[in-house]
Amino acid sequence: MLEPIIKTIEVSCSPEQAFTVFIDDMASWWPLDKNSVSAMNGEVAKSTVIEPRLGGKVYEIGHDDTQHHWGTVTQYDPYSAFSMDWHIGMSAESPSVVDVKFTDIGNGKTRVELTHGNWESFGDKAEDMRKGYNEGWVGVFEKAYCSACNAVSSASA
Repeated sequence: MLEPIIKTIEVSCSPEQAFTVFIDDMASWWPLDKNSVSAMNGEVAKSTVIEPRLGGKVYEIGHDDTQHHWGTVTQYDPYSAFSMDWHIGMSAESPSVVDVKFTDIGNGKTRVELTHGNWESFGDKAEDMRKGYNEGWVGVFEKAYCSACNAVSSASA
């Protein structure tokens, strides 16, 4: 069994703001030119969407307006936790799982922990997928998302 990837950041905003940036503003921080189905085809996606409810779809609006299903919301607890089955560019029949937790740590800061697991669903590709995502979440989560949260904090100061 492969261990899950765990990425933890501290952002300078409340859990409410951090959750809202992740769910409602994903298109503003997700690197659509590098991490999307469109990017896999040399194009830039137009947007990303998380439908904010249990069972909601997570998807990309591609460069050609095609909707690419990335996952399904499996837990939706506003301002504290969010989970989704995750299969961007892969079969929805064998998803990995992404969990995100938002914890108030005081002084207007939030700890956001992203856990990505269930690598066995990728069979023989599991180790390569884990390695790729471990590197990918650095740019997507630790840099792009963190910067977006800190920008929200600066704007409201």
